[in-house]
Amino acid sequence: MSSKYSQNKLIVILGPTASGKTSLAIKLAKIFSGEIVSADSRQVYREMDIGTDKIVPEGIPHHLIDVVNPDEKFTLAQYKKMAIKAIKDIQKRGNVPFLVGGTGLYIQSIVDNLQIPKGESDAKMRNKLEKMENAELFEKLKKLDPVCAAAIDSKNKRRLVRAVEVCLATGKPFSQQRKKGKPLFDVLQIGIKPDKEKLEKKIAQRADQMIQTGLIEEVKGLIKRYGSKIISMDSIGYQEIIAHLQNKITLEEAKDLVKTHTRQYAKRQMTWFKRDKRIQWIENYSQAKKLIGNFLL
Repeated sequence: MSSKYSQNKLIVILGPTASGKTSLAIKLAKIFSGEIVSADSRQVYREMDIGTDKIVPEGIPHHLIDVVNPDEKFTLAQYKKMAIKAIKDIQKRGNVPFLVGGTGLYIQSIVDNLQIPKGESDAKMRNKLEKMENAELFEKLKKLDPVCAAAIDSKNKRRLVRAVEVCLATGKPFSQQRKKGKPLFDVLQIGIKPDKEKLEKKIAQRADQMIQTGLIEEVKGLIKRYGSKIISMDSIGYQEIIAHLQNKITLEEAKDLVKTHTRQYAKRQMTWFKRDKRIQWIENYSQAKKLIGNFLL
């Protein structure tokens, strides 16, 4: 595709976890001279492959995967800066950037050019928040900012700490502070709306497959290198296996919890995406292909 078509164009492929975004995006990128920029808050971590269902790029360049170590801090501001650079580089090469993932805030930071609040707290406050349990932080966030609480991954401690921290430091809800800037790109947002039963089946299959392909070994290796307290592992798939390795629950219980927590997360992702009326929901590949063809021409 010549660069005159792809000038400043950005295609977003989004949807809940396990909805088939990645395979759809790879198929489309092959047709439209595309490169993929990941919008997944867990695939940014190196060494965390099985639990994040990390893709193996199929001849299509992928960006923003494996960019930080599991024990490194990675913020929304860092993501935004790196993603914008990757998108502009793709455009310079005359290719079409595809922003693909299910992390709503990552996607919104690019689509709406979010002005990310500083709201830095003192180390004392952060320390206090980091000592709290996820459930306690989530309850606190619900009182401080119900809009943010409705969309956040309640198992993601780093996110919870950051959202509560900004609310407390600024005295305003976190969700109201993300002001939109001047749009950076001409964007088409395509959403995959999966059938509920099919999605639940896929989530269950994926959880079983993760165990079979070595998730327990992956977690053991990460604990050995970094300990079990790093924030990147405070996410679905990792926390349940850690609980199993600490003999708090059986492997079967861990598996069931991974499935339950993933279903809950998928539901929250859809709640978040449904607020954006610009998203064009599709049911199949040909609908997506047609939308993109019209958009690029």
